[in-house]
Amino acid sequence: GCTVWTVFYSFTKSGLLPRMKFVGLDQYERLWNSHQWIVSLENLAIYGIGTLTLSLTIGFVLAALLDQKIRFENTFRSIILYPFALSFIVTGLVWQWLLNPDLGLQQVVRGWGWESFSFNPMYDPEIVMVGVLIAGIWHSSGLIMCIMLAGLRGIDQDIWKATKIDGIPTWKTYLFVVLPMMRPVFVTAVVLIAVGIVKVYDLVISQTGGGPGISSEVPAKYVYDHMFVSQNLGQGFAASTMMLATVAVVLLPWAYLNYRQKKS
Repeated sequence: GCTVWTVFYSFTKSGLLPRMKFVGLDQYERLWNSHQWIVSLENLAIYGIGTLTLSLTIGFVLAALLDQKIRFENTFRSIILYPFALSFIVTGLVWQWLLNPDLGLQQVVRGWGWESFSFNPMYDPEIVMVGVLIAGIWHSSGLIMCIMLAGLRGIDQDIWKATKIDGIPTWKTYLFVVLPMMRPVFVTAVVLIAVGIVKVYDLVISQTGGGPGISSEVPAKYVYDHMFVSQNLGQGFAASTMMLATVAVVLLPWAYLNYRQKKS
């Protein structure tokens, strides 16, 4: 029901809900002519590609390391998973402080003697999304590690013994034997990450507030600004509809694959 009303109102020109006028595709035309919306999509693409690639890579590598049954495995797993227990608001505030040029990483490195070191994503529009990306990866990699580790632990030990007997190096076993067997695990991880990417909002609000200027704007913030700040509900609903369509594009293939697997 909510989805239907969201799509319906996206075709109207409305301030407060009782006052509306049907305007067809005008809101969508305005949406795609908005520089703020285009910037938010570009930022989402940067954040999305970076988060998807690095979270999967880091998560799998960490899981592979823990799968060697090292000492204090439970301790390391808890430490790595801990950031996921924090809300995105807290994560954003933590990394806002860590990336502060006067208090955080830049100041620490300069204190070690590297006076020319400069890394200031919080106030540099060109690299501000790098700072947001770092925080997002720090937050999500632990969860992906646990998902991957569960997948690795589900692999038959006879497969590992067979590859050792054949003299296949460990890295080749992971790359050419284990990875193809973990396809369902990777699909699940990708869906979880992708849905989180589309709706990212809290992290940006707490870390950068969408700034400097609109350089770290994201679609969810665009929706919020138009619906609750400028009260242009039609424009907000149009942006919401585009986000719903994006989520559908992500979820439908996953649901189809699950359906095919259950039938087979």
